[in-house]
Amino acid sequence: MDDNKDKPGAGPMMNPYIFTFLLLAFGLWCFWDGWLAANPEMEDYVITMNRVASCILIPWAVWDFFKVRKRSKQEGREPDN
Repeated sequence: MDDNKDKPGAGPMMNPYIFTFLLLAFGLWCFWDGWLAANPEMEDYVITMNRVASCILIPWAVWDFFKVRKRSKQEGREPDN
């Protein structure tokens, strides 16, 4: 009947940009919370943690985007529209 059931990895394919999107979303949230939000009740260490996290996560997301795009081009995979 269906020969694809026996092959590993033959199930539905997950979008390769999911991890990139999650990194960027969390990085932007940390950026907003650490740099732009004016909440006087927030502790200094939380503000510092959000600032550091945003400075790490946003560049990591950009790097991961280009890495995934390069790998997709090398494999000859066309982006889904």
